[in-house]
Amino acid sequence: MDDPEKKTEVVLLACGSFNPITNMHLRLFELAKDYFHETGKYKVIKGIISPVGDAYKKKGLISANHRVTMAKLATENSDWVEVDEWESSQSEWLETLKVLRYHHQKLVSPDPTNNSLQNAVPLTKPGRKRKQEPNRYDPVKKKNQSPDIKSVPQVKLLCGSDMLESFGIPNLWKLEDITEIVEKHGLVCISRAGNNVQKFIYESDILWRHRNNIHLVEEWITNDISSTKIRRALRRGQSIRYLVPDVVQAYIEKHDLYSTESEDRNAGVVLAPLQKYASDSRN
Repeated sequence: MDDPEKKTEVVLLACGSFNPITNMHLRLFELAKDYFHETGKYKVIKGIISPVGDAYKKKGLISANHRVTMAKLATENSDWVEVDEWESSQSEWLETLKVLRYHHQKLVSPDPTNNSLQNAVPLTKPGRKRKQEPNRYDPVKKKNQSPDIKSVPQVKLLCGSDMLESFGIPNLWKLEDITEIVEKHGLVCISRAGNNVQKFIYESDILWRHRNNIHLVEEWITNDISSTKIRRALRRGQSIRYLVPDVVQAYIEKHDLYSTESEDRNAGVVLAPLQKYASDSRN
């Protein structure tokens, strides 16, 4: 007999540069987990850190290899947060929505050959149906190899208020991507008390329409650590101890990662989404 009190399982996915990963990045997961467990309706079973690939072309972005390694060092003692290299290993920049789809597909299908960019499809496929390709894994036909869709954990995008508000920056996000993220997956936004996130949601028709799938978590113990400030401190020759995990600090020092030269990397290069969406709008 089914348990009527069965909690919805949730996987928290954080996408970003992690340049470098900081204690604040790790705190986001803990804050979100506490929030969901306090509702009594959800059970967080995993946290995933997905560093963006080099093709994102963000100013000052050091190589994905270093960023992934630091993230792994930072989470090596965690029993529920892990690092996934799939996004960072792609030769082209991937929209956040495709990363969400990919991780959802991994939960839907235990078949590792089915987990690829090609199969990172929407939860529900709008428009005309695609022809079923031969030999492609079909969760309907192979019920014994795939869990019931109702039992598949929900993959929710974990972010800070700055990422949520970036939805309003022209050509940074596709409107249809924002819609699918908030409608089919959901957002968990960590914001400081008194932040204008609720006002931003109210002023956005898309976000307001799906506001019930946007979980706002207030951060009462304020923490203003950011990767940008970490890199600036390093360029100034100042200590970053207690701002990043000790193992991350040691790795940065060993490889002399952040300097004036590294901060100038990709200077003058257009950010991948701005380049792609701006060109799409002109065509």
